[in-house]
Amino acid sequence: MPVPVRRTNIRFYPNPKRVITRFFMPGENHRAHSIIEKVRDLSKSEIDLVFNQALRKFSNRHRNITRIFERHFNNIKHMLDDLNIDPESLTREQRLIIGGFFTHEYSIESAAFFNPSIVEDPYQGYLQEGYKRIIASFRATGEGHISSLTFRSGIIDQNNDITFDPPGGFVGVPQIVTRHVYTKKTFLKKLSEMNIKKDVVGMVMDRLGDDFTYGALEYAIKETVKATELSYSRKKVIQTIQWLANSHYEVEFSLDTAISERVLFPISHSESNGIEDARFVKFTDDDGSVIYFATYTAYDGFAILPKLLSTEDFYHFKVRPIHGEHVQNKGLALFPRRINGQYAMLSRIDGFNNYIMFSDETRVWNNAKKILEPKFPWEYIQIGNAGSPIETKHGWLVITHGVGLMRTYCLGAVLLDLDDPTKVIARLKEPLLAPNEEERDGYVPNVVYSCGSIIHNNELIIPYAMSDYASTFARIPLDDLFREMMKGNRHFSKKNNRKKQPESDKK
Repeated sequence: MPVPVRRTNIRFYPNPKRVITRFFMPGENHRAHSIIEKVRDLSKSEIDLVFNQALRKFSNRHRNITRIFERHFNNIKHMLDDLNIDPESLTREQRLIIGGFFTHEYSIESAAFFNPSIVEDPYQGYLQEGYKRIIASFRATGEGHISSLTFRSGIIDQNNDITFDPPGGFVGVPQIVTRHVYTKKTFLKKLSEMNIKKDVVGMVMDRLGDDFTYGALEYAIKETVKATELSYSRKKVIQTIQWLANSHYEVEFSLDTAISERVLFPISHSESNGIEDARFVKFTDDDGSVIYFATYTAYDGFAILPKLLSTEDFYHFKVRPIHGEHVQNKGLALFPRRINGQYAMLSRIDGFNNYIMFSDETRVWNNAKKILEPKFPWEYIQIGNAGSPIETKHGWLVITHGVGLMRTYCLGAVLLDLDDPTKVIARLKEPLLAPNEEERDGYVPNVVYSCGSIIHNNELIIPYAMSDYASTFARIPLDDLFREMMKGNRHFSKKNNRKKQPESDKK
């Protein structure tokens, strides 16, 4: 008998009106020079007309559009030297108009709004008993199939009905904060993992101390270039060193933004073609401190780089690459706490089996053990996780995804032992959720996919994507799910039934 699944009527569809501003360079430098000169030659009345038209058209679409124009003017300000133009000779309106010509709108979710995850909101004040504030994250895709990370806030009530707040009127990207300090040993190890071993690596790194900043690295590169004749292959290595350094960054949103207005758009070159499939988890350390992690895949159009995002408040985010020989593929999912003193993570290092890894730190993973292989027809092609494991009194509940006939993606469920999650103690034989007629048509047909679920009021709540196009939610009674998983599973022992019930399972 299949597990009862209640599909909700919640739908998140792509919305082309959700736009951010981006810096825009229209071709080669000579075209930029021409634009600057043409604006400088406009009369005052023409300047006023263009400026006022820009304000009328765009000030109601973006928070502080003049500041955006000014920032983009500063991006091309160096070109004024090429034209022998004194920046002080330009009026404020001229500078802002020039900045406007080097700005464009980008619709972040015009193509797809999918692959969601869900976590508990850090703020849970002023709620009735049985209610929970939540944050859902989504992969939003726009022009050129560039993916970014967006959010929505909502509340689950005592009946497990979900209500989401309407999205804010503006959408914006954060300020980039450059405070990262690199450790030379770790930096060199990552270059070695990437098979970057040319002699120019030493030429650059020997100029740096054991710990260094991005500015120090840039200076070391500059001095190396001055002192050495670089071949084409050495120049490519230099670019790779810069690429790796740029993959570490911090960003910060203004405190006056709603969470739906915050967009993590690709910043570093390593993710220039997308931030894909973020798996958020609320992580509680042994001392009781809480931090939110998300593993995601950075994509530059050719290669992927697994990354780890962290935040305590969803205003300030740190982004770092994940290192290690067993994190070179997609589908990483961190456990919500340490196990026997170590961090634990699920992975799919070979592309079609599930593995588990343990480490003393969150960003270096070198040991992996296979725990799941495709077993049933609906997952013969490959299996993976569909988000971080959830702790229950019976074991670690892992929602899986399986790929079967006609490349159909379904969701399944597995239980791992609480003390030793290398042991599989129960597994659904049939899919927990398969695409129905409404869900099977989209950008990628016949796919349901999730990046993280939550338990509330004794139900499993799964956010999931419908064929890589839109998103919805499903609710599943935990007792029915566990009952079905227990059938025929001798390893589902009394020991597991006696385990202490975590808070997430009590509500």
